[in-house]
Amino acid sequence: MISIAPQSSAADPELRTGVADLVNKVYAVAEDGLWAGEVDRTSPAEIGALIDAGELVVARDGAEIIGAARVQRLPSGEGEVGMLVTHPARRGAGLGGDLLAYAEDWARGQGRHTMQLELLVPKTWSHPVKEFLRGWYTRSGYRVVRVTDLAESFPALAPRLATPCDFLIFNKPL
Repeated sequence: MISIAPQSSAADPELRTGVADLVNKVYAVAEDGLWAGEVDRTSPAEIGALIDAGELVVARDGAEIIGAARVQRLPSGEGEVGMLVTHPARRGAGLGGDLLAYAEDWARGQGRHTMQLELLVPKTWSHPVKEFLRGWYTRSGYRVVRVTDLAESFPALAPRLATPCDFLIFNKPL
């Protein structure tokens, strides 16, 4: 089942820690070689804040957390999906596509006509996970609309990069 985590669950330590652990586990592989040292993608506290804001989508199989994503309304008018992850043991079964479709439906329900997502990719070498994601996003109807520097959006993170990267902004009409 895929749903927005209810705000009442923001204080649930099992949910906050379970989602944060899954996200960090997936990102450790997906961004291997991009960062100097270990960089956690999120924390239980941040997950709690996303739940409280109504921005966390969680996929469960019974009580097991098998996927997650963040959805948000951007001030510029787009919906945005990010931090989309699936449990490694659940890959290849369509869960990622289901999470993406849920996020797009959520954005439509919020009156958004465009969905945005972002992808950090190395400039000078090919990262297999990033190349897979770029292809998957393209096959899902997303197109690169802007290539920028991470420092523009996340100035505190940019100095932590281990390699030069492009920050790709994708959009899809809904």
